[in-house]
Amino acid sequence: MKLTKLLLTTAALGTAPAAVMAQEAGVNASTDSVFIFNSLLFLMGGFLVFWMAAGFTMLEAGLVRSKNVTMQLTKNMGLFSLAAIAYYLIGYNLMYPLGSWSIGTDETGGYLGILFAPAVLEAVGIGAAEADDYSYAATGSDFFFQLMFCAATASIVSGCLAERVKLWPFLIFVAILTGIIYPIQASWKWGGGFLDSQYGFLDFAGSTVVHSVGGWAALAGALILGPRIGKYKDGRTIPMMGSNLPLATLGTFILWMGWFGFNGGSQLAMGTVGDVADISRIFSNTNAAACGGAFTALILTQLLYKKPDLTMILNGALAGLVAITAEPLTPSLGAATLIGAVGGLIVVFTVPMLDKLKIDDVVGAIPVHLFAGIWGTLAVLLTNGDATLMGQLMPIIIVGVFTFVVSGIVWYVLKAVTGIRVSEEAEIEGLDTAELGMEAYPEFTRG
Repeated sequence: MKLTKLLLTTAALGTAPAAVMAQEAGVNASTDSVFIFNSLLFLMGGFLVFWMAAGFTMLEAGLVRSKNVTMQLTKNMGLFSLAAIAYYLIGYNLMYPLGSWSIGTDETGGYLGILFAPAVLEAVGIGAAEADDYSYAATGSDFFFQLMFCAATASIVSGCLAERVKLWPFLIFVAILTGIIYPIQASWKWGGGFLDSQYGFLDFAGSTVVHSVGGWAALAGALILGPRIGKYKDGRTIPMMGSNLPLATLGTFILWMGWFGFNGGSQLAMGTVGDVADISRIFSNTNAAACGGAFTALILTQLLYKKPDLTMILNGALAGLVAITAEPLTPSLGAATLIGAVGGLIVVFTVPMLDKLKIDDVVGAIPVHLFAGIWGTLAVLLTNGDATLMGQLMPIIIVGVFTFVVSGIVWYVLKAVTGIRVSEEAEIEGLDTAELGMEAYPEFTRG
């Protein structure tokens, strides 16, 4: 229709139709290519981040005791499904309040998309060229990509509270976290909100917006829920070993792989040579940080405990990944490795610190996602000249206070109304049998 109208107009003016058709075809080819490559980036990045759901599940299943494995598998299937529904019904629109929300398919091909008016984009500092690029990706691919980040936030909470939290109250919390808490604070940065416009906050892929939010929510839950029975006794921490370290290691490598989509996809554009070059740099830096975190944890545990600790090494890699997430583009490979190395150091020293405070974090989610997330957000100052100390520090505090306080209120209400902790008998017996009647390893646990 557009081409027909243009031909009729130019014919009336005596313009050569062949030249007009060539110009129109060139414009369409250019815009179509940008749309295709941007959408492809969102879709590829999205399914890589989706695969992180499997990584979280395997990591948690390997680090809990045999009697609680099926419950962790169930929680992770439930939380991802529920997160998708809550984010669709409420969260996506809360996260992008400056846009108009469309359900279904419109004339531009938009599907559940945020359709930004040029004036809105200009108001949040997005120029005309960038606005064109953004509009070519604001379709179902954008929703799919953003959903995966939201669901990852909930997965962080799952591992921390393992082995003693009730299934249904946990899922209610997940619905509130993914439908309300996460989208509101994410809108402050990624939805054109005040953290972006007033503070100039830089958080490329979510060291604070995703990871620290999951960590704050987990910390609030751990404090209210309390430690597992027998974890702390007579001033000592009693080790509760995981059931399957090969599975936990597999989960870590799956998360590592998914992080290439997490950080690389956050470039949000793949329509130019420069964008593709940036994505390749992001991949390299992401990998370097993970290696720095893992190797640092390996060396430190050898020095401190005389033997390397595999669980610390796994979490060291994840802490390195979290740390580089706030700014994976501007560092050199060496700087990225050092940023990740500090993440590994943080894990080794803060895991025992939490135990001294009797905060029971089954998988080390708080050191990895909260503490390393804070470090990574501040580390942006080291490599990005646009970052300022207050511009990074104040948003960390604002997001942290908001998430921790609101999460704490939700946990307290759930505790008062439904209870959030299983009975002592169920915890001792194991949640697989007591809550689900289905064991992951019946041939071992039943004898």
